[in-house]
This record gives sequence, structure tokens and C-alpha cells, in this order.
Amino acid sequence: MTALGASDVPIDGVSDGGGLIGVDGIGGLIGVDGIGGLIGVDGIGGLVGVGSLGGAGEFTVFGTGPEMAALFVGFGLVVGILFGFFGMGGSFLVTPALLLFGYRPSVAVGSGMAFVFGTAVIATLKHHDLGQVDYKLGGLMIVGTTVGIEIGRLTVFRLQDIGLAGGVINAVYVLLLGGIGAMVTRDALSDDGDGEGEEDDAGSNEGSSESHGHGHDHGDADGGDLSNHTPPAIAKRIQETVRIPPMVTLRGDVRVSVWVITAVALSTGFLSGLLGVGGGFIRMPAMIYAIGAPVPVAVGTDLFEIVFSGGIGSYLYGQSGGVDLGIVVPLLFGSALGARVGSAATAVVDSDGITVYFGGMLLAGAVAVAVGEIGGLLGIALLETVGLVLVLGAAVAVAGAIVVTTLRRLRTGSRTASVAE
Repeated sequence: MTALGASDVPIDGVSDGGGLIGVDGIGGLIGVDGIGGLIGVDGIGGLVGVGSLGGAGEFTVFGTGPEMAALFVGFGLVVGILFGFFGMGGSFLVTPALLLFGYRPSVAVGSGMAFVFGTAVIATLKHHDLGQVDYKLGGLMIVGTTVGIEIGRLTVFRLQDIGLAGGVINAVYVLLLGGIGAMVTRDALSDDGDGEGEEDDAGSNEGSSESHGHGHDHGDADGGDLSNHTPPAIAKRIQETVRIPPMVTLRGDVRVSVWVITAVALSTGFLSGLLGVGGGFIRMPAMIYAIGAPVPVAVGTDLFEIVFSGGIGSYLYGQSGGVDLGIVVPLLFGSALGARVGSAATAVVDSDGITVYFGGMLLAGAVAVAVGEIGGLLGIALLETVGLVLVLGAAVAVAGAIVVTTLRRLRTGSRTASVAE
């Protein structure tokens, strides 16, 4: 075919250089046998390519095959729902799953961190609209979190150099997921939390939902009810014991020492850098039980803080080659929708019952990581598969419960409105 002149470069080009869509061309946005196309067939460097460097003769996304890409999209959707609803549930599921898939610890941690960053941005925007973000608290925590993340990151690479990273990360995951899962489940089942004794005859259900560590009516978080907030007993003791200046007043009339906030930020930041998590499943309970923040505010502020911790962590890991875009891009594609669904669900769902499922999911995650690690040590592939199924199954079950409950509430609300009319 004869190439066209420079002055006649078309939108669609054949055997030319620079066409928007080119065949046998160079630089086309969409190219066949081209180099540098955004979408290329048998090309080099395409964002999405068929037969490109990512794999001979198969569709790839940054080198990730179609089956894995589809799995990551679906997993991202599920995790996005959990992330938007609970203010957590991101990479504490993603990183163990990647480790079970056989990815290097630094890649599993770095990619999990990058995924959390993208998902947190989406979810934070929704929670901001609901008035669930305390920017003062979030700003104070960012400083300590940044330092903690760098310490955790350096620890991961040091452990990887001596061959202990995978085992240590999995062990810490088991302890944290098991401990926090047990606490959340016990708190939900015992109906004994930060709202105890605050129920009145007009709002017993609301008081009950506030009493659960994560079970709450998210929709009440517009700031109108925060004056009646009662912190958990352990938070009260910390506030009364640690009164080292400077003191700061947060939303919900919570007055606490800046040093308490700094300690929470440093410790959760370290765990974020070590485990490749945004820190939500650690930091959100810490905000409630150590700082005394109202539950809805803890959710929204946690997501706001994760935007920074996840962004900083993913940048640092990316500089060290620890972020695999073939993992992150499809995960974010799925979570973009999931996070919006989960965040929107907080306005209509009273999550008392789902809190029990969430605690169970954390416990299942702990068991899954432990089983997978034992399988890896003993060379039993079946155990690794069982661990992976537990991680995915628990996440899907809780996300499904959120969606089903949301649809039921919306349907009930529609019927009530129709009757009223």
C-alpha cells in the first residue's frame, strides 16, 4: 500500500505513521502490527494488546492474561463494595490473595497499596457528600502515617532480602485479622459498644446500631446527631488518662491529646507499609476505640486518610518496582463501580446484621492466610487453593449481603412511600 503524504495524514491510516487508527503504522491510537498504540494487535507497548509483548497471541492488560484480568475485575468490584461501605476491606483482602497467587511479597504489597489509593479516592468523594469526614483528625494523622509507612516499607524489603518477608507478613495478617475479627464479632453479638445506655424510646434501633463497632446507621452521619455521641469505655479511659498538651477537639465533641492521635497514626502507618494495606481495617477500629471518634466519622475520615497513606505508599513502592499495573488496573476498573455502590448503600442500610458477617469475614481471612501459608510450607497445593477460596468466598458473601440488604431497604422504602401517598 502507498503511504500518504505528510500533509494528507488521515484519521484512519493504512501503512502510515501517526494515524489515529493505523494498520502497519507507528503511533496510532489503535494499531494493528503497530508500535505504541494505546490498543494494539501484534503491537508493542499497547495499554491493552493482543499478541503484544504481554503474551504471544493472547489478549493482555499490562502483561496480565484475560482469565486473571477478568478475575481481578470481579474481585475489584467486590472489594470496592466493602471498601465504600465499611471504610475498609481493600488490600487486607487483595494482598493475601496476591501472595496466594504466588506474586512476590514486594509486588503483592505495592500493588495492594496502589489499589487502595485509587479506591479510596472514589469512596472518599461519596463520604464527603454525606458529611462523614473530619478533616482536622485526618490531617493530624497524615504526618504520623507517612513516617510509619516508610518504616514499614523498609522493613518489607529488609525481610525480603533475608527470605522472611512472606512468612512474617502472613503471620502478622493472621494475628491482626483474627484479633480484630474476634473483637468485631463479639462486639456485634453482645450488643455492647459505644452506644450502650444511650437508647431512648424514640430511637432504640438507632442507639443499638451505634453500639456496634462497625454496625451503625451510616445515614445518620450528617453531623446532626454527633452531639449525643458517647465514646466506648476504653476511649474514655484513654482520654481521661492521657491529657498531655496539646489537646484537640474533634467532631462529636471528642477532646483528645494530639499524642494519642500521633501514636495511632504511627502504628497504623507502619502496618500499612509492612502489609501493603491502606490501614483501614486497623485504623478505623483504632479511631473508634482509642481516639473515641463517632463510628460514621471514623469511616469517612479513615477513607480520607487512606487517600494519602495509599498514595504515598504506592509511590514509594512504585519507585522500587513493587507496583504491577497488570494487577492494579483491572482491580481499579471493578472497584470504581463497587466503591460507589458501597458508599451509596451507607445512606440506606442499618448495618447491624452485616457487622456480624464482616467480623466473620475477617476471621475467615485469618484462617485463609494461615491455611495458605501452611500449604506453601508443606508443599500442599490443595491447602493453598482452600485458603484462596476462603478469602474470595468471604468477601463475596459480605458484599452480596450489602447489595441484597440495600435493595430490600429501597424496595421497602418505595412501598412505604406509595402507601403514604
